[in-house]
Amino acid sequence: MGVYGFGILGEVGSAVGPGGSGEMRTKTVMVASAVVMMVLGLGTTFAPQELLGAWGVAPLPVTVLVVQVAGALYFGFAIMNWMAKDVLIGGIYSRPLALGNFAHFFVMAGALVKALIAGHHEAPVWAGAVVYVVFAWLFGQVVFGDPLGTKGLGARD
Repeated sequence: MGVYGFGILGEVGSAVGPGGSGEMRTKTVMVASAVVMMVLGLGTTFAPQELLGAWGVAPLPVTVLVVQVAGALYFGFAIMNWMAKDVLIGGIYSRPLALGNFAHFFVMAGALVKALIAGHHEAPVWAGAVVYVVFAWLFGQVVFGDPLGTKGLGARD
């Protein structure tokens, strides 16, 4: 296990087994989520009219403002995750940061899956749902997992 991260599922559920090269580390999750949110944040902050037009929504002043506010939130989350990428996260370590990310991705994953169930099968909805479900699962593992891998297979409680 690294100083700055842990296997997303601790020792229990690494992709290729305990200590394997497939272990995800929180740094990877934080960087990936920062990049995704930075792209969303910059796009919605600096091109709200274009995005609304692509989505078939009239770029009224109020809708442009709402999209830009969402962009500011994405941008803030991106900066926060980027700055915290080298911090041990999980368990009690940086719990508010991990829980905030989990809540964001979990709630949005639910909203996007609900949209899919309601018949909105557009490519951006599918792509968003996949990305958000994956990040919700990853941050769920961070929040509810074992950052130091002390409760892995064979460990005694």
